[in-house]
Amino acid sequence: MFPGIHAAQAPDRPAVIMAGRDARLTYGELEENSRRLAHRLRAEGFRRGDVIGLLSGNDVRVFEVYWAAQRTGLYVTAINKHLSHDEIRYILEDSGAKALFLGPGIGELATGLSTHAGVRYAVAMDGAPQDCGVWHRYADELAAAPDESLADQPRGGDMLYSSGTTGRPKGIRPPLPDRQVDEPGDTMVALFGDRIGLGPDTVYLSPAPLYHAAPLRVCATVQALGGTVVVMERFDAEQALAAIERYRVTHSQWVPTMFVRMLKLPAEVRDRYDVSSLRVAVHAAAPCPADVKRQMMDWWGPILQEYYSSTEVAGMTWVDSDEWLTHPGSVGRSILGTLHICDESGEELPTGAVGTVYFERDARPFEYHNDPEKTRSAEHPQHPNWTTVGDIGYVDEDGYLYLTDRKAFLIISGGVNIYPQEIEDALALHPAVADVAVIGIPDDEMGEQVKAVVQAAPGVEVGEELAAQLIAHVRSRLAGYKVPRSVDFVDELPRTPTGKLVKGPLRDRYRASATPVAQ
Repeated sequence: MFPGIHAAQAPDRPAVIMAGRDARLTYGELEENSRRLAHRLRAEGFRRGDVIGLLSGNDVRVFEVYWAAQRTGLYVTAINKHLSHDEIRYILEDSGAKALFLGPGIGELATGLSTHAGVRYAVAMDGAPQDCGVWHRYADELAAAPDESLADQPRGGDMLYSSGTTGRPKGIRPPLPDRQVDEPGDTMVALFGDRIGLGPDTVYLSPAPLYHAAPLRVCATVQALGGTVVVMERFDAEQALAAIERYRVTHSQWVPTMFVRMLKLPAEVRDRYDVSSLRVAVHAAAPCPADVKRQMMDWWGPILQEYYSSTEVAGMTWVDSDEWLTHPGSVGRSILGTLHICDESGEELPTGAVGTVYFERDARPFEYHNDPEKTRSAEHPQHPNWTTVGDIGYVDEDGYLYLTDRKAFLIISGGVNIYPQEIEDALALHPAVADVAVIGIPDDEMGEQVKAVVQAAPGVEVGEELAAQLIAHVRSRLAGYKVPRSVDFVDELPRTPTGKLVKGPLRDRYRASATPVAQ
């Protein structure tokens, strides 16, 4: 399916509504603007397999750019607007993006990117960066393009970034489908459409940033099936409830942190809003505490659906409320790929044994761009089409998967993945630091928060002043959500004779003794 089909049938139906200001984009407008932009991209020489960067907050025009790329055979690389300038430039250069679309309100962050990241077509939706001479105005580009049908519309895809073991983000580049954009075969439509009942009567609330994989992909799936997407500019617990009531939301997707924040609202505030229109509430991205999930079902009813997957989409499991109540803690049974639990040598383990989670697909479903070694490390040693993202778990006798650990000590805070190595690298060369380990510690609201454990350089006085300096040092180099919330000092960090940091026992010791801290 494709939004253009619904534009022909119901051009005035809203494809997108921005919840904060009630700004709307109809299917007719989405079709015309994405078609015009597709003409401009082709006129600029973009061809199937090329990459365009999209740096924006939540905005209706995100979907115009997305669908222009999808009907032109291009990859869209959506970039987190909270990254630092250097991090954004790295992603643009590594992906090979030759176009950059810049959302409103972040022009200063993009200054210089169009000239230093290989970008040759730069378009600003509102105010342009300081190097405005090379930037085109989005409205002008649409106005200059023909509003004509496109004879050839090869389906594009997304190329999103997920950090790897080196700390640098890694581009996930799935193969492009060999079909036209309006032909059937979309994986997300197949996985989500019938399973949660998406269709033209769907009103889907998306409270998360669109530069993340799940919000972008599922919103696009809703549009492919003709529903209306309601997007929050930013998540606010009470405003989310207000949006459900105002727009009679039928479907939604959340991360557990959002559940926690809504549950912490005073009872009189929660009771103020009518959420009876909700038929499905999907959650993913991070482990959901069992008590939180039970309280949400007590409040909203047994409408919660949970899935486990990744940006790589190596595979997917799914569990509804009824199944979860009989298999509490499970993330469900596989709906994409065959599950295998293997030991370190790749031998398959029996039911109930803990090991690395692999999904078997007909072919390898992805590769890491410019990193064949990381791609190989995600493959099973004997079966290249069995892939893993490094998570650890076990399968019960009914085929339900339970996760027991996370990939390479990944920190998940508020549903956002944070990779310790990147933060450790930012601190490693600080003159006051002899050695450093970054771990996640419990946080009642966010799930985890970032802690740096530091071995100070000889002669350096440790204390609150040094901790503040180190936190400021990281903040000047990395996105704010990656900055440690606290710093502890130790005499020596545990390392093997070969120099490898023994982080597991360190992390376990902190988790065992930590009192969860709410933000």
